[in-house]
Amino acid sequence: MTEQLTVTGSVVAPRVSRLSTEVAGWVAAMDVEVGDRVAAGAVLLRLDDELAAIALAAARVAMRAAAAELADARRRLAEAERLAAERTIPETELRARRAEVELDAATLEHREADARREQALLARHVLRAPFSGAVSRKLHNAGEWVEPGSAVLELVATDDLRIDFAVPQAWYGRIDAATAVAVRLDAEPGRVLRGRVVGRVPLSDATSRTFLLLTRIDADELTLIPGMSARATLELAAGGSAVVVPRDAVLRYPDGRITVWEVVRDGGEARVYERAVTLGPAAAGRIALSAGLAADAEVVVEGNERLREGQAVTPRAPP
Repeated sequence: MTEQLTVTGSVVAPRVSRLSTEVAGWVAAMDVEVGDRVAAGAVLLRLDDELAAIALAAARVAMRAAAAELADARRRLAEAERLAAERTIPETELRARRAEVELDAATLEHREADARREQALLARHVLRAPFSGAVSRKLHNAGEWVEPGSAVLELVATDDLRIDFAVPQAWYGRIDAATAVAVRLDAEPGRVLRGRVVGRVPLSDATSRTFLLLTRIDADELTLIPGMSARATLELAAGGSAVVVPRDAVLRYPDGRITVWEVVRDGGEARVYERAVTLGPAAAGRIALSAGLAADAEVVVEGNERLREGQAVTPRAPP
């Protein structure tokens, strides 16, 4: 006997990012709309970069000026070294010109770093997609002011989607990569897809007493959309030494008792006795009993509602 459990879940994107800019500024252009699919590196938004471009130009001018100063200092040092060889200038003058070259070289490095910084700041006025996906939300529009860290767009990865299901925690130890998973998308209820288990989240929700089961389906021609609802049927072999009986053998009482009538044979006589049982999972008209009945016990399937304790019966095999 196999046990079946139907669970519900949703299609989940592996990455959902609320994107923000790294610098403050006015939104000069929004290059995408909600629903647009974009490739990694695509431009999504541009901030007004006029002042940043001016700052970069100024930094480059300063860098060129520093380079010219260094070149002139090196020329003067070479001249001083030639004169020093002829002993026509004092040693202190030579050392001063060497120090001047070192100072101008450091100044040039500083100006180059300034230019690189302004170049990086200018580049940060363009927001690019960190991965391929679809724009799911647009939180700002052209003409608005944005601050660093303030979300402007939401991007959802649309590749390698999962279907996550909430599964009762009692099943955690019995589900693994080999568990058969039949998936039905609510958008296509008549279609059954084979799923595969790719992971279990080892944390139970304290309210629902469920854990998250991660699955994927291999259906290239199927269009999955994040947020799409789905149902899955999990199949496992009946656990442990459970006794399986027909569903009609089980009686349920208003006070919560659950029983079956067991047939006990003594010589040529057969009598029935009511046994309290604990139910396990059910499937295909049969129920597993986890406690209360021996594995080789006979049970009454028909007419069990009118029996009395110890009543003599004449059992007959089911048709």
